[in-house]
Amino acid sequence: MKHWKIGIIGGSGLYDLERLQDPSWREISSPWGMASDAVLVGALAGVELVFLPRHGRGHRLAPQEVNARANIDALKRLGCTDVLAVSAVGSLREDLAPGRLTVARQYIDRTRQRPASFFGEGVVAHVSLADPVCPRLSRLIIEAGRSAGADIADQATYLAIEGPQFSTRAESRLYRQWGADVIGMTSMPEARLAREAELPYANLCMVTDYDCWRSAEASVDVPEVLRIMAANVVKAKTLIESFVANLPRERAPSPIDACLDHAIISAPEHWSPSARAKLDAVAGRRMSAGPR
Repeated sequence: MKHWKIGIIGGSGLYDLERLQDPSWREISSPWGMASDAVLVGALAGVELVFLPRHGRGHRLAPQEVNARANIDALKRLGCTDVLAVSAVGSLREDLAPGRLTVARQYIDRTRQRPASFFGEGVVAHVSLADPVCPRLSRLIIEAGRSAGADIADQATYLAIEGPQFSTRAESRLYRQWGADVIGMTSMPEARLAREAELPYANLCMVTDYDCWRSAEASVDVPEVLRIMAANVVKAKTLIESFVANLPRERAPSPIDACLDHAIISAPEHWSPSARAKLDAVAGRRMSAGPR
């Protein structure tokens, strides 16, 4: 794969990319159920983009209702080579003030009710998540943000909670003790599933508020969050344009492109027909390669 085709997952407040060339919304069928919405396909600076609003246009889906498997499958099915996810987050650090941007490098997953794997039903796979995001994409995002003049930090640990409620103060203080930097409700199991689909994944986080660990302040103020979110979305769109414009002319291979080569444990002759059918996009490269 020498060309880039970037999947963009838009988080809260980011429901469209107005500057795409030749844009069109397309409905994509997935064996994993309904994706959050149709996808917007087009191009920017000569690079093919596929945009998917994580919560649907109009923000119709609560965090626990987002079908991350269908979303990732849809991006893979459309031939995306890499995924840039954009997420609204709360801050667990004083220096990550509302309005700042950061890039998640690690995750602590506290979600409980969401399907977290494509595998099962006769096909067992264990991918490595020691480093859950793509270092190359993350570096390119940081460089694009700084060249665009954005106040962007690096090396954040993202704490994913089930939601849709915000944290208690006790939970928020505990998460700080764990070393988490930002808190959100949607990037897990999304990052896990992207890795299983052999899609290099990076996560641009937009800080909208301080989480409730600050005892002297009131709890999360939703109207203020929405105000900061609107400003952050403008920054995110500018950064996405800079990121795409500054991609290397050719896409060099990534180790993540072939991470299923040694991850699938089940012998091919025992893969069930139903699992094969559902994995046709996510693991199609590996299944067509035959036994290892």
